[in-house]
Amino acid sequence: MGELVKWLTHDDQNEMFGFLFAAAQMILFDVLAALVLWPVGYASPALRLAKGGLILWAALCVTFVPLAFVHRKLRVDMYSHPDAYVISSALFGAFVQAGWSAFAALAVRDAASSAGAWTAVALYFTGLLSCYVAFNVVSAFYTGQVYRLVNLAAALVAYALFCLWPAAASAAYGWLFRLF
Repeated sequence: MGELVKWLTHDDQNEMFGFLFAAAQMILFDVLAALVLWPVGYASPALRLAKGGLILWAALCVTFVPLAFVHRKLRVDMYSHPDAYVISSALFGAFVQAGWSAFAALAVRDAASSAGAWTAVALYFTGLLSCYVAFNVVSAFYTGQVYRLVNLAAALVAYALFCLWPAAASAAYGWLFRLF
């Protein structure tokens, strides 16, 4: 076990560690959210967030791989065209992150509309925590401090906006949610 940990924490395995950490964090969050919300009768939002987590991973693969292909075909990399590379990666990461925030806000809002005050607070807090977990998942794909700052801001601002204005979440990402 010590050799596995040593190998996984080596600098060459940084990306693998990021993916495994993000996956473990998402699984742990889903289990804890279900355990916390189940006694008050609201386990369905936690299960909806767990299903959405699988779709988040798929969406990241669907956006990350083609973006890397376009970067390669256009010969855009960190050294020859750093501005185009950083901006395009930041935009794709922020788009996916804001999409998760819209999904979480709509899932929580639907459940909180019929809940009591304290349960609604717990549901909204669960949605906020899910945005942080999704931020770590997105950060596993889009590594770098610039992307982390952009994605964290996108997560928090989008979640607050979409909780207050759910019609904007449906307008911006409703087409995507209807696919699943």
